[in-house]
Amino acid sequence: MTSALAFAAGLVLAAFVAGSAMAEPVTLVAADKVKVFAEYSGDADKARPVVLLFHQASSNAGEYATIAPRLNALGFNALALDQRSGGSGWGRENQTAKGVRAGAGFEQVLPDLEAALDWARASGRTGKVVLWGSSYSASLVFLLAAKHPGRVAGILAFSPGEYLGGGGTVRAAAAKVAVPIFVSSASDPGEIAAAKAIIDASPAAVKTQFRPKVGTHGSSTLRLDRNPAGAAENWQAVEGFLARLK
Repeated sequence: MTSALAFAAGLVLAAFVAGSAMAEPVTLVAADKVKVFAEYSGDADKARPVVLLFHQASSNAGEYATIAPRLNALGFNALALDQRSGGSGWGRENQTAKGVRAGAGFEQVLPDLEAALDWARASGRTGKVVLWGSSYSASLVFLLAAKHPGRVAGILAFSPGEYLGGGGTVRAAAAKVAVPIFVSSASDPGEIAAAKAIIDASPAAVKTQFRPKVGTHGSSTLRLDRNPAGAAENWQAVEGFLARLK
């Protein structure tokens, strides 16, 4: 690596570390009274668009430890949740799941996502709200957008599928979603086909299905520690889509 590239890489790493250090704890209360823990990354400008970040199974807000700071650098604020269906991925404990006595199914997480959507409005934000889901939550974001039309400016869904206990549930929701949509997946024929079935059901005028040369499941496809050979390619596609939402 040349000295110039090394310097640039050092700046990027420093930005990620600094961004992670600025994450602020946020506590939400879902409609069924479950306490939902989250982390806010960004600044005090409530006119900036905000991305609501939802993780995959056995995971937590740590999934976005390096992703949220990059979104901040692109001009987006971000709120990453610990959802009630999750676990100790990324070497961290899921604080919300810890407080739920019985294990929660994927469908039971929707109130957590709604609490995040309510937070965006109740906190006085005037910027656009963007939904970002990973694996099972990539499916739930379609249900969330369909249930709350007019409150969402766009969707990014990483490895969506029919994970919600019934064939066609996610496709039926997508059929009611007309905001700009970006879907991606692992570089796996099954995942690609599942994502295509969902995005094809949407009447949105702006739809992007990204088929990566090298991709991993869920949002981890953007993390260098999980996808060293493909993260840059995936980020390029994501940034191109996000530029249309600002």
